[in-house]
Amino acid sequence: MGRPKQFDPDVAVGKAMDVFWCKGYAATTPQDLVDELGIGKGSLYNAFGSKHALFERALERYRDTQSAALVELLDQTGPVRPLLRSALELLIETDLGPAGRHGCFAVNTAAELGGKDDASTELVRRMFERTEGAFKAAVERGQRTGEFAPERDADAAASLMLAALVGMRVIARAQGGRERLHRIVDAVLDAL
Repeated sequence: MGRPKQFDPDVAVGKAMDVFWCKGYAATTPQDLVDELGIGKGSLYNAFGSKHALFERALERYRDTQSAALVELLDQTGPVRPLLRSALELLIETDLGPAGRHGCFAVNTAAELGGKDDASTELVRRMFERTEGAFKAAVERGQRTGEFAPERDADAAASLMLAALVGMRVIARAQGGRERLHRIVDAVLDAL
């Protein structure tokens, strides 16, 4: 009979997500994870198998929480345009707030591992698809309510918003400033 686990794996994934998000995959060492999680290397590997497996779980956690938050915000009742503005401006405040400057974990992963690591690339791709799908659903709802022109291509609008969001998160990380980011939001919403 094995010893009981001395830590909560769910809490450990959350802490690992913060480390990977802040440092990136390559720069995060197993010792960084052990120190942050407060467990031994053996426990780390017994629970998660490898640094990469823990990274995937952390990225999945990020994807699930961020996608859920966006969908929840965009699913609120009321006019769609202000909801889209709120969603994009929330990202500005998140990225420029006191805990920000780490950028978006998914965007960071795409830049670091995209095309080099199939599993991570796939996780990011699915997150981007969820985000784009939430934007498309919002645009289609706005078309039904008359806020947006019915002939507007909802797929193209959603892709534009995703591209703007990714770009904004990179700009925020490079300390692009609120004014520039708000201009991008204005331009994207004007395009709808």
